[in-house]
Amino acid sequence: MEISGRLAISAYFLIFAPVHSLLADPAFKSWARRAIGPAFDSWQRLAYNLLALIMILPFLFILLFLPGKTLYLVSAPCNYLLALGQLLLVAAMLMTLRQTGAASFLGLSHIGNKGRTDDGRRLVTTGLYSRTRNPLFLFAALILWLTPLMTESLLSFNILATIYFYLGARHEERSLKAKYGEAYDEYKKSVPMFLPRLRSASINSY
Repeated sequence: MEISGRLAISAYFLIFAPVHSLLADPAFKSWARRAIGPAFDSWQRLAYNLLALIMILPFLFILLFLPGKTLYLVSAPCNYLLALGQLLLVAAMLMTLRQTGAASFLGLSHIGNKGRTDDGRRLVTTGLYSRTRNPLFLFAALILWLTPLMTESLLSFNILATIYFYLGARHEERSLKAKYGEAYDEYKKSVPMFLPRLRSASINSY
């Protein structure tokens, strides 16, 4: 029986999403910190990112070998414009990571440190974060949808990934609210969740 790429994408997402979310859950991290000890904080972020990277590989396999029907293929010169848009979004993501600390995001700055490594980080409200509260999730979703080639499997992946990005942003905002309290509430009043402001908001740093 021929396996549908759309079905394979959906089925694997039912595995990926709960595992990925569990590993980011504060309650799970608190349990793991007690079980593993101080070394947990040194390696948790890097291990989390490496595991996420490994777990993405099955998606790539399905998209390459079980693409399904081609829904559309954008021809030149419009395909070059879409590719340029994707490159600009990648550049914007790198700018965002630089602003928040790429080494910290990847977990490299945590290696060798004992105890919690992110308690002293300030709430970032400048740069791209003064226009949208979730630039990384927004840019990642746009990169997916600007593809010049759309297949059945890729469409299924993009829809599920976009939903997951939204849920991930909601989860992250709850964590930021718990960490920064009223400061984050004030930030939310001035900056939209996704759709960027044309003008940057003037917000006090916290």
